[in-house]
Amino acid sequence: MTTDTIDRPQPARSRAVFSAEDFGLIRTAIAHYLREVQDRPESVKYANLYHRLGRVA
Repeated sequence: MTTDTIDRPQPARSRAVFSAEDFGLIRTAIAHYLREVQDRPESVKYANLYHRLGRVA
């Protein structure tokens, strides 16, 4: 048995979409929005997102 090897180009290395500074800016914007929607049911989702972004940055 022989195995033919096919040279396939390697996929390009993926680059980060957001920088660490971007995460800080997004987190600040979400904190501001949280104050606007604090009495609405969707505020829980934004609060969770705010805390997840805190772990990244």
